[in-house]
Order: sequence, then structure tokens, then C-alpha cells
Amino acid sequence: MADDPGKKRTDGRLVAIVIAGSGLFWIIATWAGGYLGWSNRTRALLDMIAMAGFVFALIKLAALLRAGKNEGS
Repeated sequence: MADDPGKKRTDGRLVAIVIAGSGLFWIIATWAGGYLGWSNRTRALLDMIAMAGFVFALIKLAALLRAGKNEGS
């Protein structure tokens, strides 16, 4: 089960979707904050939410790469 290539593909797609979604969220939140005149505190909160998405994707990507490296040896 651990060597299931379908799971790796699914994890890779999850990482790609999270990165794309976080980037899109960040762009829209930045634009909306400027356009609607939100406070810096609210804009910082939205930035932190986007960064949390990027960090999650980075951690999942590192785990995916480590699993691939361990499989090869």
C-alpha cells in the first residue's frame, strides 16, 4: 500500500492545487483589501492564511520527495 503510485499522484495533485489556490487567494485578498480599504490588521490576517497554505504545501512536497527518494534506494 505504501508504494501505491496512485497515492503519490494524488498527493502531487493536492500540492499543486494548494499552491495554486493559495496564490490565487493571496492575489484576490490583496486586491480586495486595497479596493475595499480593509485595515492592515485584516490584510495581515489574510496574508498569514495564504502563507499557511504555502507552508502546508511545502511540507507535503518535502514528504513526497522524501518518499520518492527512499523508494529508489
